[in-house]
Amino acid sequence: MHARAVLTALGAGLALAGCKPQAAAPPAPVPPPQVQAPSPAGQAASQGRVSIQGDDALADVLSWSLPAVHIDRPARARAAAARALANGDLFETAHSAVPLLLALQALQPGNAQDARLLERAQLALLAQARSALAAGDDLASLRYAQRMGNVLRSLWPALPQVQSYLDDVDRAGNAFDLCVAGQRALQAGNLDAPGGALALFRKAQALWPAQSRAEQGIAAVEAALIAQAQSRAVAADFNVAYAVLARAERVRADPQTIPAARMRIETTRTDLLRRMRDEGLMALGDVAGLQFARERLADMLRIARPGDAAGAELRQRIDLVSHYGLFRPGQVFTDAMPDGSRGPSLVVLPHGVFHMGAASGEPDASADEQPQHPVRFERGMAMSRHEITVGQFRRFVEASGFVPRATQRGHSMAYDVRSGNFVRGSGIDWRSGYDGRPAAADMPVVHITARDAEAYAQWLSDQTGAHYRLPSEAEFEYALRAGGQGLYPWGNGAPPAGVGNLAGGKDVSPQGRRWNNAFSGYADGWWGPAPVGSFAGNRFGLFDMAGNVSEWVADCWHRGYRRAPANGAAWVNPGCRTRMYRGGAWASAPVQVRSAWRMSGGVDVTNGRVGFRLVRQL
Repeated sequence: MHARAVLTALGAGLALAGCKPQAAAPPAPVPPPQVQAPSPAGQAASQGRVSIQGDDALADVLSWSLPAVHIDRPARARAAAARALANGDLFETAHSAVPLLLALQALQPGNAQDARLLERAQLALLAQARSALAAGDDLASLRYAQRMGNVLRSLWPALPQVQSYLDDVDRAGNAFDLCVAGQRALQAGNLDAPGGALALFRKAQALWPAQSRAEQGIAAVEAALIAQAQSRAVAADFNVAYAVLARAERVRADPQTIPAARMRIETTRTDLLRRMRDEGLMALGDVAGLQFARERLADMLRIARPGDAAGAELRQRIDLVSHYGLFRPGQVFTDAMPDGSRGPSLVVLPHGVFHMGAASGEPDASADEQPQHPVRFERGMAMSRHEITVGQFRRFVEASGFVPRATQRGHSMAYDVRSGNFVRGSGIDWRSGYDGRPAAADMPVVHITARDAEAYAQWLSDQTGAHYRLPSEAEFEYALRAGGQGLYPWGNGAPPAGVGNLAGGKDVSPQGRRWNNAFSGYADGWWGPAPVGSFAGNRFGLFDMAGNVSEWVADCWHRGYRRAPANGAAWVNPGCRTRMYRGGAWASAPVQVRSAWRMSGGVDVTNGRVGFRLVRQL
């Protein structure tokens, strides 16, 4: 074994044991070896004995010398050598096959049986060495392969198969060092520049083609460039994003990663454009808002591809903003669908000002609901009068082919009638009720995510030509309060009879359960959600705002309302993983039915308590 291979592996290889060479292709066949006696000690030294410095433990791993063997009974020693050979014990101790056979050969030169056994031992040792090199997936395996090289050189230095193996060990060690240097360059952010991580990994791969870590390092360079491209896309710098992606595309020929990255960048562009469009649409209402919408349109045109529909929609709405007065507060209407049917029933809410959040000193209020602050709506809005139903959502799924999240993963959280707790159940999705059983068409749809709700809103927008979306958190509380500022949507006292589907002290489940924390003396006749519109509407003509199911809104989670938008717009962060829902539900404790109560959930959360309704832009 070449001294340079060991010393190189010792120096740089120890720096990063995770860099793993694997086996190269087997060498070309060579003639069967002619068994040779090991070189005398002086001759072996003259051919270059491996010296290892600086680490005695590692020297023990890599160094080897022929064990001394004393033979009293040749036949017995020969049988022991045959057993050791059969067991793969070739060289480590005085009882191993090679030391015994070499001692027998020295004791009885010309013994044909010993020669045959030694030839078999030589072939087995070469096979073991090749296997050790092929298994070189980590530093320990490479060290063992190098030690096998020392053994082979000590025994048969001139054998062609040994020389070939030693050359391969050298190449594996050098590839290992290049892999270490590539990992360091990768960690330092030196990706695809000359002499950077990519060049080092490619050199390692060329030196040792089966080097798995080199291949993994090349993939890591590609992934790092793709992450940089995505980061620039999130910052709305799409020209730079695609320039970086072009660099990633030159890293390796993978038919999937670059198209997938390009799709993610375009999804980021689409989400950003939709958000800008929504912000522009919500701003339309006064001179200042109109200017803001125009600025948003200019931002959209800067990053949008030619003919982008979101930009065209905002441009059209800016042009038509003066005509929104065709609607009037309290007007109930529906939008026509292409097949002649109608969309959800909507009611126009008046514009105005309200104080959002919990007042100082409000019972059971949390800091997340404060500070209470004024929110002004410069224009009215239309909101669906009822929660979106299973039947309405079914129409969307069947028409669009959309697969909601709970359907994709095959489970959701439902009420377990036996335990009285919410548990995860298989096969539960939007078609299921609060308890996992099939839901009727007039029940509020549950087991859906905020993104599922937004997909329904987009489909409805496409069908009607109007703009539907989830309400902002401010819009929902404004509609829930409906002009009041009481602790609860109906005021400050106990709930009036028939006000909504709430957790009442007189409610009893089919199994005889009662609520532990409920409105004392109240009963609504339902354990679980009721069909939409089963209770009285509020002053704005909206139903089930105070109960039945909680509802997703467009906002991301923020702790408290400091720096919250004052115009009622949704407070969002690109790519947020936690969304808000508002309003009490059929199983909510009284504190959760307060007008200011707010709660958050993950973007993939689904359960039997949360549904949604929509706002339609006027």
